[in-house]
Amino acid sequence: MSVMQQVRQVILRILAVFVATGLSVIGAGSIAGIEIYQAVAIAGISGVAVVVEGLARAFIADGNLSADEINAVFSEAESASKKK
Repeated sequence: MSVMQQVRQVILRILAVFVATGLSVIGAGSIAGIEIYQAVAIAGISGVAVVVEGLARAFIADGNLSADEINAVFSEAESASKKK
């Protein structure tokens, strides 16, 4: 996989994390009296922050991001969102 393909895949997966985490709080936001768009934005940004932090930590470790490291970060984010 070329670097550009890898970057595209990471960006699309980050977008998917935003959507998945954002949509999961629509009901909770309305119960708490928060506007739906605010609840979605906060949850989505939080999910993306977890992924970006994981990617940064993996990059810091050796200055390289392998496909396995990228997959591990997204898998951790997915399992963390299921625990909520």
